[in-house]
Amino acid sequence: MGVTLVLMLVASITFVSWRATLPRAQRNAAIRRLASTLHETRSNAIARNAQFEIVYDLNEHRYWIRTPFRPGGGLAAFDDERLITGETYLPAGVEFQQIVIDGQAYVADLVTVRFDPLGAASDHTITLVQNPYDVYYTIEVLALTGLIRFHDGQYVRPYPDEKDFE
Repeated sequence: MGVTLVLMLVASITFVSWRATLPRAQRNAAIRRLASTLHETRSNAIARNAQFEIVYDLNEHRYWIRTPFRPGGGLAAFDDERLITGETYLPAGVEFQQIVIDGQAYVADLVTVRFDPLGAASDHTITLVQNPYDVYYTIEVLALTGLIRFHDGQYVRPYPDEKDFE
């Protein structure tokens, strides 16, 4: 009976630990997948010498890549002809809190950012929130280089001051 009690105790501790780890794993998977999409989009824009876009649907908590090509091949003449790929929903409990593009915050509707053939991108930050834990994580895309930075919590890039230019 004592062995059974110890085994049940170990099993309950393991179960509680697993339940605490699962939300973090879901959030980290969402961050990795979004970062991978950002890298892929920038790389395609450079490799194919064309402007690619990522569209964020802040209401449905999903995003996709809009290529410059038509579904049958060739360059699209109009935006509504452009091929859509990689539609991805954020996992349950992880949502877009806001997307800031060039200092303008968006919390609803569709938001589009671009990656150009030189590797530059729309200057934007993506803030994710994991409910009900209120855990925030920010992905920053640098405008000039299109490179990505990661920040725990809600991140706002500080404005430069005179000391930065000395």
